[in-house]
Amino acid sequence: MAIRFADCTLDTGARRFLRAGQEMHLPPKAFELLMLLVESRPRAVSKAELLDRIWPGVFVSDASLAKVVSKIREAIGHSDDAPILRTVHGYGYAFAAPVEDDEPRVDRAQPQRPALCWLFCGAREFPLYDGEHIVGREPGAAIYLDSPKVSRRHARFLVSGVSATLEDLGSKNGSFVRGVRIAAPTPLQSGDHARIGPFTLIFRVGTYSGTTQTEAR
Repeated sequence: MAIRFADCTLDTGARRFLRAGQEMHLPPKAFELLMLLVESRPRAVSKAELLDRIWPGVFVSDASLAKVVSKIREAIGHSDDAPILRTVHGYGYAFAAPVEDDEPRVDRAQPQRPALCWLFCGAREFPLYDGEHIVGREPGAAIYLDSPKVSRRHARFLVSGVSATLEDLGSKNGSFVRGVRIAAPTPLQSGDHARIGPFTLIFRVGTYSGTTQTEAR
């Protein structure tokens, strides 16, 4: 998906960043951090969350995070008068520029019908609305699972009403449904267990009121 802001284009699929039509180099961690902030907009993301999402399991200082932010600002042409990447003092950072992308965004002001399919993973629950839901370690994944045994784009759930399938996206460790590694899109039934890395995801059909904390996209 191509995301455009100011005179920049962030192509998340091809992992390319362009400014004024010219390709710019962003180090891998800087690219991932920019993707995460763009996907999280307009929410301010705490330093703790950024460190946990971009450097899972690795100690990284706030100074190192600040250096990566500085590289992003240099690449995007940051201006203090009209900041694209805003510092939230004592907390973290937020992406502040208007954005256009290749996919229509949901009008959050309009009421959305209840999800008819859900995934449960421990204390977390994920509503599955119609469409595609990517599972993986990639920042911005609809179902973010933080483990080195999970690929960046590991699998996807395709949902239509009360019907859903799970498809592995060529992950290293595979995806499993009912204990069997899947080789093709596999239909799911309510109550099925899907295993991705060390995580067990329980698929349910029905409307739920949310007795546990809902995972935000």
